[in-house]
Amino acid sequence: MAIGLFILAIFIQLAMVLAIFLMSLSRVTGSIVALATVIITAVISPWSLVLGIPIAVLCLILLISPLRQSLITKPVYKTLGGAMPSMSDTEREALDAGTSWWEKELFMGAPNWDTFAKYPYPELSDEEQSFIDNEVETLCAMLDEWKIQHEDKELSAEAWRFIKDNGFLGLIIPKEFGGRAFSSYAQSRVMSKIASRSPTAAVSCMVPNSLGPGELLMHYGTDEQKQRWLPGLASGDEVPCFGLTGPEAGSDAGAIPDTGVVCYGRHEGEHVLGLRMNFSKRWITLAPIATVVGLAFKMHDPEGLLGDAKKTDYGITCALIPADHEGVVVGPRHNPIGSPFMNGTVDGKDVFIPLDYIIGGVENAGRGWRMLMECLGVGRGISLPALSTSASEMTYLSVGAFAKVREQFKISVGKFEGVQDATSRMASHTYMLEAFRHLVTCGLNQGGTPSVMTAMAKYYATETMREVVNDGMDVVGGRAVQMGPRNFLATPYQAIPVSITVEGANILTRSLMIFGQGAMRCHPYLFDELQLLQSEDKHHAIREFDTLFFKHLGYTFNRGARAFVAGYVGGSSKAPSFADRFTRPYYKHINRLSASFALTADMALGLLAGDLKRKEMLSGRLADIHSHLFIATAILQFYEHGSKSEAERLHAEVALQNSLFTIQEAFESFFENFPNRFAAALVGFVTFPSGLIFTPPSDELKRQLGDAFMEDFEANPFRDYLKTMVYYNTDEDDVTGRMENAYQTLLGIEPLWQKFKKAEHKDSFAGLSFEDHVVYASQNEDITEEEAEVLIQYNAIRFDSLLTDVFDKHLSQAQPRFNPHTLENAVNQLTDYAERKRAAQAQSDAAPYDESATDTVTDTAANSIAAGAAHNAVAAEGLQTSADEPTGDDNPNHGYEPDGEVEMVAEQDSQKERQAQTDFDDSHPEIEALDARHRDAASHLNERMGNNHRSTASERAEPDSAQLQGTQLTDNADQIDTDHANTDDINHDDVNQKDRAQKTQSIDELGDSAPWQDKHRHGESKN
Repeated sequence: MAIGLFILAIFIQLAMVLAIFLMSLSRVTGSIVALATVIITAVISPWSLVLGIPIAVLCLILLISPLRQSLITKPVYKTLGGAMPSMSDTEREALDAGTSWWEKELFMGAPNWDTFAKYPYPELSDEEQSFIDNEVETLCAMLDEWKIQHEDKELSAEAWRFIKDNGFLGLIIPKEFGGRAFSSYAQSRVMSKIASRSPTAAVSCMVPNSLGPGELLMHYGTDEQKQRWLPGLASGDEVPCFGLTGPEAGSDAGAIPDTGVVCYGRHEGEHVLGLRMNFSKRWITLAPIATVVGLAFKMHDPEGLLGDAKKTDYGITCALIPADHEGVVVGPRHNPIGSPFMNGTVDGKDVFIPLDYIIGGVENAGRGWRMLMECLGVGRGISLPALSTSASEMTYLSVGAFAKVREQFKISVGKFEGVQDATSRMASHTYMLEAFRHLVTCGLNQGGTPSVMTAMAKYYATETMREVVNDGMDVVGGRAVQMGPRNFLATPYQAIPVSITVEGANILTRSLMIFGQGAMRCHPYLFDELQLLQSEDKHHAIREFDTLFFKHLGYTFNRGARAFVAGYVGGSSKAPSFADRFTRPYYKHINRLSASFALTADMALGLLAGDLKRKEMLSGRLADIHSHLFIATAILQFYEHGSKSEAERLHAEVALQNSLFTIQEAFESFFENFPNRFAAALVGFVTFPSGLIFTPPSDELKRQLGDAFMEDFEANPFRDYLKTMVYYNTDEDDVTGRMENAYQTLLGIEPLWQKFKKAEHKDSFAGLSFEDHVVYASQNEDITEEEAEVLIQYNAIRFDSLLTDVFDKHLSQAQPRFNPHTLENAVNQLTDYAERKRAAQAQSDAAPYDESATDTVTDTAANSIAAGAAHNAVAAEGLQTSADEPTGDDNPNHGYEPDGEVEMVAEQDSQKERQAQTDFDDSHPEIEALDARHRDAASHLNERMGNNHRSTASERAEPDSAQLQGTQLTDNADQIDTDHANTDDINHDDVNQKDRAQKTQSIDELGDSAPWQDKHRHGESKN
C-alpha cells in the first residue's frame, strides 16, 4: 500500500512539472503551483519528499529575487558574456537587418495556423498578366540562346531596345517615376518566363530589379536622388550595376578593401567636401554597359571633417556614381560560364565624389551593410529562385516528353524503374520549387524584408534545380550531351554554377546565414539577450537579463515538453481551417518537428554559444531542418490552391515525404555529431522517443509519379499548369518546341501507335524498315490508309526530335540534319527483304532437295530468282494488271524462255541450264527487285496520300489518277536514289523545307478535330 502511494505521489509531481511546462506558466505562478503540489503529495506519501524537497528548494530560489540573481542569473550572465565573441557595429547592423515572417513561427516551435491560413495567395493583376502574355511573350520569341551564346556573345541590339522600351528594367520602380511597380510574385513570374527562353536575357533583366541601385534609392535615397535617377532607370535610359565584390572580398563582403576618405576637392568647378575614392570591383553584372555605378566601400573621416572628431571610421557606405565620372574605369568583360551576360570590372583610383553621391546623403554614412542586407536580400528571394524554378520546369516538360517519345527495349524509357527513380525526383522537386516560389513571394508581397526566408529560397531553389537538371541529363543521355542548337538541356546545365555562386555562395548561405541569422531574427529572446551581454552598463543589463533569461528557460522547457508528448501521441492536431484528410497528418508532423527543432536549437545555442558559429556543419543541419519545415508548409499551401487531382496529390505526397525524411536525417546527423554526448542523447530521446518515424517515398509511389510525369492534361494537370509558367511552344524547329511537338503528336495517336508497335515487336509485319511494316500492315488491312499516313508522319516527327546536332570539322557551324522518314523520303526506306524471303521460300517449296545444286548456286543467280519471285509476289498481293498489258512471250515476266524448249525457271535446276538462260550483261536482278518494290510501295503510298486529300468521294475512286501519281512518285524515287549516291550533294535545306510543308498540309487537312494537332500554345492551356 505504501509503495503504491509513493508511486502515485511521484507520478503526480512529475505530471505537475510537465503540465507547468506545457501550459507555459510564468516563473511565479509555476513556482507556487509546484510548492502546492509538493505539499499535497507529501500528505499522500511522506517519501515523496525525496523528489519534493529539491522541487521546493528550486521554487524558493526562483521566487526570491536576490537569491535567484546571486545563484543563477549572475553566474549565467558572466559565463555567456565570456563565451560570446565581441560584435562590431557592422555585425550588429547585419544581425539587426531585415524582418521575419512565417519562418519565425516555425523556428519558435508552435506555428500559428490561423495566421498561415490568412496569408493572401499570390496572384497576378490584370496588368501583370497582360505584360507576361504580351511583352514577355514577344521578347521570348525574339531570343535564340544558342545564337546569343555561341555566335553573338551578347543580346542583340534589337532585344536590348525592346527590353528598355517596354520597362523590363523598371519592374520594381513606382509608377510615379515611370516604373511598373509590379509585385514580387509578378517579378518572379516575368523572370521565370524569360529564363525559360534565355538565361542571358533573364540575368540582364534581373540585376536592375534586384542587385541594382533602384531598390536602394527607393528605400533610402533622398528626394533629389530619386528624381535624378529613378525615371531614367525605369525607362532604360540609365543602365545600373552595383559593385560589391572584388579580388579580396567575395562572400566576406564586409572585408572589402575599397575606401572613401572624407576630404575637400573640386567638383563641377567648385571646392566642396567629398570623398577620395579608391576601389577595384570584379564580377559586376552589367558593368560593361552601365551608365550608373553603385559602389559599396568603407568610409573614413580621419580629420573629423564631418563634425565628430571621435568618429573616424564610419563603416560600409553606399554611393551612386555616373559611369562616365572622371576617374571611373569600366574595364573589359568577364566570361561567365554558361551564359554571356554582361559582366566585368569597375576600378577607380583617387576618384573624388561629392558627399551627396552617398545614397541617402551623409545621414546614411556607415549604414551601407544594413541597406545591402535588407534591400538586396529581397532580390535574393526573387531572381535566382525564379531562374531555378524556370530551369526545373523546362526540364520537367522536355524530359517528360523525351521519356515518353524515346523508346528502348521496346518500351518508353520513362517506364523503366531506374528512370522513374530519377523522374519522380524531378517531378516532386519541380512541384516543391513552384510551391516554394508562391510562399516566398507571398511573404515579400506583404512588404517585409525577411532575410532568413530569402536566404532559404536562394540556397534550396538553386540546389534543387541542380538536382533536377542533373537527373534530366541522366535520363536524356546522349541526346543531352551533344552540344548544338537542338540541345534543350545544355543551357540550364551550364548555367548551374552561376546560380550556385552569385548573391551569396551556397556553402556560406547554408552553413552560416540561414541558421545564424535565423537564430537572431526568429528566436523570441536571443537577440535581446545578446545585446544585454554586450552592454557596457552591466548593473542595468543584469536586471534586464534576469527577466529575459527565465522567460527564455520557460520557452525552452515548453518546447521540450511539447516535443516529448508529441513523440508518444503525435504532434498537435492544430491545422489551418482548409486542411483535409490528405494534408492533416502532415500538419501534425510539422507541429511535432517544429517543437523538436526549437528545443534542439536552444540546446545548441545554450551549450555551444559562440562556438556554434564555427560549427558550420552542425549549423548547416539546423538550416536544413528549419528550411524544410518552411518548404513543407509551402507544399501544403500550394496543394490547397491547386487542382487536388490524383496526379497532383502524387507530386505533393512525394515532395512532402522527401522534406520530412530530410528533416529526420538532419536531426539524426546533428545528434550523432553534437560534442556534448549526454545532452545530444537526452534531447534525441525527448524528440524521437520511439526512434525514427519517417521513411523516404516508397518504390510504388515513385513508380506512380514516374508514370504521371509522362502524362498531360487531365491525367497530369500539373504539367498543363507548367506550360503557363514558361515560354511554351510546339514549333517543330524550336529547341524546346521540337520535343514537345513530338510528344503532343504522340498523345494524339497513342492508341494507334501502341497497337502498331506491339504488333511490330511481335514480328507481325514483313520487312526490315518501319516503312516496310506500315506498307505491309496497310496492304493486309491491319490499318487504314489514313492511319498509315499518320504513323509515317509521326515517325518522321519522332525521329527528328531525337536527332542531335552535327558540325563542320572546326565545330563552328551546325549542319542541317536530313530526316529519311518524312513523307517525301519514306519510299527510300522500303526494302525488298519481304520479297526476297518470300521468293526463297517459294523456291524451296517448289524444287526437290538437291544438295549439290544448292552448293553451286551463285549469288547472281539467286538474285535473279529473287527478282522474278518479287514480281510474282507483287502480282499475287493485289497489284492490278492493266487491260493492255502484254501477255505470253511478249511479257518479260512470264517465267518462260522466249523460244526453244519451254521449261519453267524453277525446273532449271542445273548450273549449266541457268547460265545458258541468263545474259549477265543485261541482268540487273537487284534493280529489278527494287523497282518492283518501289513501284508497289510508291503507288500505294501515293494513292493513299492522294485519297486522303481529295475533297469528294468521286475523286477518291479515280484509279487512273492514282496510278499516274504513283508513276510520277516512282520517277521521283528513282531520282532520289540517284541523288543519294553521293550524300554530300543532298540539299538538306530543300528536303527539310518540302518535308515540313508536306507534313503541315497533311496534318491540317486531316481536320481540326485531329487530337494530335497543336492546340496547346500558351494561353490555351488549362490551369
